[in-house]
Amino acid sequence: MTTDALQIIARGARAVAEAAALALDSDPQLESVTYSIIEEDEVKGVWRIDVFPISTEETDAIIAKLGEFAGLFTTSEIIADADWLAMALSGLPPVRAGRFFVYGMHDRGRIPASAINLRIEAGAAFGTGHHGTTVGCLLAYDALLKRRRFPKVLDVGTGTGVLAIAAARTGSRVTVGTDIDAVSVRIARENARVNRADSRFAYADGLAHRTVAQQAPYDLVFANILARPLVRLSQSIKRALAPGGVAILSGLLHSQSRYVLAAYVARGFRLDRRFRRDAWATLVLRRG
Repeated sequence: MTTDALQIIARGARAVAEAAALALDSDPQLESVTYSIIEEDEVKGVWRIDVFPISTEETDAIIAKLGEFAGLFTTSEIIADADWLAMALSGLPPVRAGRFFVYGMHDRGRIPASAINLRIEAGAAFGTGHHGTTVGCLLAYDALLKRRRFPKVLDVGTGTGVLAIAAARTGSRVTVGTDIDAVSVRIARENARVNRADSRFAYADGLAHRTVAQQAPYDLVFANILARPLVRLSQSIKRALAPGGVAILSGLLHSQSRYVLAAYVARGFRLDRRFRRDAWATLVLRRG
């Protein structure tokens, strides 16, 4: 294991940055690696990838993989031995996504009266609302709520629980979230309590957990994970959905949309809408 927390930063044009991010996502040795990709400088067309390895071996593999892309300038730096996550979150502004306003405790004095306010503390979990995938899911859900309601909602890869909690706060009577990370499940439960949301969360890989199965079929399934797990779970998500139910899928780059969409179309889904946020895509699919 690494003795210091390390951050690897790669900068380049959008095309090369997206190709490098796709390569990280497609490498079986790096399947669990944590990274983000954002547009750092719109005027100069510079995109940035931030990667956070957890071992020396992973560090070497990431640097080697990024080194395969000409035009990508890669550096690394030690993250100071401090509560860097809390420091980072304290500098994050609240996020408005349609009717939803996602904020941390440091912004509790700025909440608007005209929004559904969701206080989300990330801890070590993913999903503060700032990432393009989470915002995409919230925007997609906000658009759907203008036409119908969803009594039963499942959130696969729940992270902080923000999507399940958003559903609970907008009238869904059953909201269930799952995650393969036990810490995320604990954080999601804490966030549900803070937001007075009657959501249930389960530590589970896949959709076979009893808590999930007992409430099926669902009217809506969120799955904000990664492209390959989305494809792997396509049949399970179909089985979990009622006929005519909706799946909101994210965690994928634009370049991965066709790959994921093809897997779901083959199982009888049709594409209703596509959202774009930075380099990320969110697909809204309806089960036939």
